[in-house]
Amino acid sequence: MDRTERFYLIDQMLCNRRVVTRAQFLQALEVSPATFKRDLEYLRDRLAAPIVWDPELRGYRYEAGAALEQFQLPGLWFNTSEIQALLSMDALLANLQPGVLTKHIEPLRSRIRTLLDDGDHSADEISQRIRIIPFAAKAYRSEYFQDLCQALLSRRCVEMTYYSRPSDSRSERRVSPQRLIYYRDNWYLDAWCHLRQGLRSFSIDAIKALQISAEAAIEIDEAELNRELESGYGIFSGAAKDTATLRFNPQVARWVSRETWHSQQRGEYDEEGCYLLHVPYSQDTELVMEILKYGDEVEVLEPPALRERVRRRIEAMRLLYA
Repeated sequence: MDRTERFYLIDQMLCNRRVVTRAQFLQALEVSPATFKRDLEYLRDRLAAPIVWDPELRGYRYEAGAALEQFQLPGLWFNTSEIQALLSMDALLANLQPGVLTKHIEPLRSRIRTLLDDGDHSADEISQRIRIIPFAAKAYRSEYFQDLCQALLSRRCVEMTYYSRPSDSRSERRVSPQRLIYYRDNWYLDAWCHLRQGLRSFSIDAIKALQISAEAAIEIDEAELNRELESGYGIFSGAAKDTATLRFNPQVARWVSRETWHSQQRGEYDEEGCYLLHVPYSQDTELVMEILKYGDEVEVLEPPALRERVRRRIEAMRLLYA
């Protein structure tokens, strides 16, 4: 729990009991003695909490009197993940297209707004002052999404026509659906591709035709799915085949060093204050796009093939604006 939650638990324990021992606090808060001491000092010195040590009862208690009557903890507030989850759910429900859940939407939104109201500020004020703005989301409605869900859960193969953006071509695929992934505001299907004889990720909006087959889907072990499709970089994943070494200049190093590009990334600063980021990847399509976002503030050091691909993209851009 964070410090604010600990403050409220300390206050609750002192209000509910005549006296609270140090051992009881440490067990309930699950913190070290040093952290508990700092929390207690903060409550006393900064928030004027009238917490005293009772030598006879060998524990802490609130000292009765005017100080206790005037004491009040600051308003309870959500942490970043809580407020993001609540506002994101509210925004998603507000924009949901009419369907089988229509009659259930308003009760769900009402419950979310009740949770927001549980703090010291109204849901209307929170929505006005704090907003979730989706960026680069694809605004589309796939007519095949429900069929995919049905095939996925009934463990059936699907026959589909798939459009490849890089080659501007279509191909007929039979795939065994394994799971649906929501990544960067878009939906993808992880599946065993019978044509390529391997695991692939397919963008849902690139499916142009789909039919559920009577054939049972091949079952892929979850450990293999994770190894093949989560170890590479982003949605263009697969078993990591190489590691990119990227050198960010000191101006952007301060925030890039706090970003998570990959669960197995490594990073360190060099003598010039630049940040070296080591990122495992399988295919470099998405990685190249991420690198180009930083313009001249990043340099690809390794591997040579990735460096050359980025160089060619930059040269193509230069010729475009020549």
